Amino acid sequence: MINSQDEKLIALLRSNARASISDLARSLDLSRSTVQSRLQKLEQSGVIKGYSVEFGQEYLSELVEAHVSIKVKQKLTTKTNIALKHMSNISALYAISGEYDMIAVVEAQSLQQLSVILDDIGNLEGVERTNSSVILETKFKR
Repeated sequence: MINSQDEKLIALLRSNARASISDLARSLDLSRSTVQSRLQKLEQSGVIKGYSVEFGQEYLSELVEAHVSIKVKQKLTTKTNIALKHMSNISALYAISGEYDMIAVVEAQSLQQLSVILDDIGNLEGVERTNSSVILETKFKR
C-alpha cells in the first residue's frame, strides 16, 4: 500500500522521471536515503515498473498516428498478439469488445511508412481484417 508521501513522489516522477534523488528529497522535504528507500520499495512491490521517455511536442507533431481496429481468427489470437508486440511502431494494443477484437495505436514518420505498417499488420497470420483511422488532431490528452 502506498502512503501520501509515495503519492507525492510518484507525482514528481510523472512530471520528471529523470529528477535526481537530491531534487526529489528537497521537493518532498525528506532525506535522500528516505527517498531512495521509498523508490526501491515502490519498484520492488511493482508500483513503479520502469521509467520511460516522454517525447517533445516538436517530435510528436511530425508523427502520423492511427488507430487500427483488428479482427483476429480466434485460434491465432496469441500468435497474432506476439507478432503485433514485436512491431516497434505499435505503441499500444488494446483488447476490445464489439466487431473487432483489438485496437492498435500506430505511430509512423510519414503516410508512406504508415501505409507499409498497415499492410504488415493486415498480412499477419491470424488477422482477418483491419479498419484504420488516422488521427488528424489531438484536442487534448491526459
